[in-house]
Amino acid sequence: MDFKTAYRDLYPALHRFALRLSGDADVADDIVQEAFTRLIDQDLPLEEARPWLFVVVANQFRDRVRNRERRARLLAARPPIPEALEAPDVGVERAEKIRRVRRALDQLSERDRRMLLMREEGFRYKEIAEALGVKASSVGALVARALKRFARAYGTLDEADESPR
Repeated sequence: MDFKTAYRDLYPALHRFALRLSGDADVADDIVQEAFTRLIDQDLPLEEARPWLFVVVANQFRDRVRNRERRARLLAARPPIPEALEAPDVGVERAEKIRRVRRALDQLSERDRRMLLMREEGFRYKEIAEALGVKASSVGALVARALKRFARAYGTLDEADESPR
């Protein structure tokens, strides 16, 4: 089957069908696009592709409705709890601390920075060793040294931030 021919011949009717089911042009576009994407994997002659596509569109619409209803039930049973707004000064302090941490990280070597960030993301020492090309047995000492250099860089920022300008 020639996909371009199938698309050209079947798209208008299929889109109208999807639009009538959903009542939403965007949803109809998405459903029809997905149906044609699935058609690519099929080896059907054009006369068999037409009913197959209509079944796929109907099933996709049904699945969308079910998912929407399921989401609505779940949200009704357990509505999301909005996070409390933080005080403006807390946000400013956190932003300042993040800025200082980034400045301190920028003072480290690329290897130290990557090592500390990987450790913070929960990488095991063996994974850090593989990623950085060092011996696994030396990662603990390397991390300890990187932490000391970070603490020194961070402390230097404290002094620089507190000095008069």
